[in-house]
Amino acid sequence: MKNNNSYKVFIVAGEESGDLHASKLVQHIKKYNQHIEFYGHGGDRMEKEGVQIIEHINKLAIVGFIEVIKHLPFMMSVMGKTINWIKENKPERIILVDYPGFNLRLAKESKKLGIPVTYFILPQVWAWKEKRVSILRDNVDQCLSIIPFEQEWFEKRNVKTSFIGHPFIELKYPNSSLDFYKKHDLDPNDKILSIFPGSRQQEVKQHLSILIKTIEKIMLDIPNLNVILGKAPGVTIDNIPNFIKIEREHPQLALQYGNAALVASGTATLESAVLDIPIVTFYRFSSLTWLLAKNMSNVKYACIVNLIANKMIVPEFIQNNMTVNNLATAIIPLLNNTSSRKNMLLGYDQVRRTLGIPGVYDRGAQEIIKRLPI
Repeated sequence: MKNNNSYKVFIVAGEESGDLHASKLVQHIKKYNQHIEFYGHGGDRMEKEGVQIIEHINKLAIVGFIEVIKHLPFMMSVMGKTINWIKENKPERIILVDYPGFNLRLAKESKKLGIPVTYFILPQVWAWKEKRVSILRDNVDQCLSIIPFEQEWFEKRNVKTSFIGHPFIELKYPNSSLDFYKKHDLDPNDKILSIFPGSRQQEVKQHLSILIKTIEKIMLDIPNLNVILGKAPGVTIDNIPNFIKIEREHPQLALQYGNAALVASGTATLESAVLDIPIVTFYRFSSLTWLLAKNMSNVKYACIVNLIANKMIVPEFIQNNMTVNNLATAIIPLLNNTSSRKNMLLGYDQVRRTLGIPGVYDRGAQEIIKRLPI
């Protein structure tokens, strides 16, 4: 039996959303055992929960095939350091959170070293690279899914998977509507459009100029529109027009109190569905990345809300379809009490019912604790 005081877990999250989920998972694991030492790659939230950060997500959040190639020497260096750390410290378990480009390779290396692996928030291999299923099957001994249809999909491919529910089902934000309105000089009756250009710097670079032009077009029809930008941690926003206000401390509040939102495709789209705010989603890759991506996708939709529903609930405009006219035409009806808005909210209700019940992190923690040799 292992001495609790020397027990180690290595955990890896490579971007903001992963940092959030990993931090909450660590918090709940510690409820069951206060003596586990956590090390790994992650962000400020994980560090706050006591994880000793080896590589910060500010350096790790890279998206796109071409962008990854550009940063390959750095990522290979991080992988080498990670493997050396694991060899030297011999953690009893490794927990991987999303971030498949790095984590799937680390899963293979961990298997070689005889370290058991939990994968929490599984790679979306059903969307991009189904051949990667074999990596999970051969190298990961515990798969914890948060997407409703994943358990059936993976188990048909002989990957034993537990669906523990989606963390967004238990979203809780500070009940500070008056503070939010006061902070941004708003009236509760004001019409608010929220914009989320992305959680990575390169996403903001691709999206923000188009969003600004879209807002300028919308304001020709709705001149008294208030616009709040939800800024992700670690992202820099420069040269923003003064008609756009920025919510830095709690960007999710811009979703909670907005009438409608323009949201980069990603986890924030599902967050919007849970918070019941109508959205239009979008995404632009670099040109070279798009050439590769469009030939590799195996799914009908880009938006996770549409994927879960298996139908188009949220309008999505990807790459060349992300134009000022398309975005403005789609979002304006959602700012008002129209049939488009009502139909989207009905679709959201259907999606929310599939996400499970509160207690997701606690169930994940209990599943992991069962696998620890304590």
